[in-house]
Amino acid sequence: MNKAFVKETSSSDADDDDLESNAPPIPPGAKNYITPAGYQRLKDELLHLIDVDRPDVVRLVSWAASNGDRSENGDYIYGKRRLREIDRRVRFLTKRLDIAEVVDASKQENIDQVFFGATVDYATKDGSEHRLTIVGIDEVDLDHNKVSWISPIARALVKSRIGDVVPLHTPAGIEQIEILDVTYPPRQTSSH
Repeated sequence: MNKAFVKETSSSDADDDDLESNAPPIPPGAKNYITPAGYQRLKDELLHLIDVDRPDVVRLVSWAASNGDRSENGDYIYGKRRLREIDRRVRFLTKRLDIAEVVDASKQENIDQVFFGATVDYATKDGSEHRLTIVGIDEVDLDHNKVSWISPIARALVKSRIGDVVPLHTPAGIEQIEILDVTYPPRQTSSH
């Protein structure tokens, strides 16, 4: 079929912005909780895309377009695709930052109880010990033991205290885990 009759789209249009970066959708009626550090990382990424990446790609596309035939111009085709990816990411980040609710866990008063932003040490029935930090949906990093506040393990841990044994629903059944320690980031002191 002639390309003139085919709408050029990728599998991700504006409706797919919430699928960006494999981030799960925010549960209906829930807030987009995020740590101050996570908010700053998203904001920095957005500004870098707008101020650095996008202008660089626009220059490349403009240069490639000036070279004539665009149908077989790899720089032009790649540049346009990259520009769509950047624009999609910018829309996604803008939406997420607009609805973000920053929660500074260092100001937590109940430091012996698990809430958003807590780092929790826990033991499983077999005696193995684990550590995780409860963060926002956009901050999940399993390589660094950062889990979303909507994950099953975070939901099991929230509101528990040191010494509590809580049930964790797993595919293999219910597992009992014991809370060994709960810590929060240190309070930031103002240097003004």
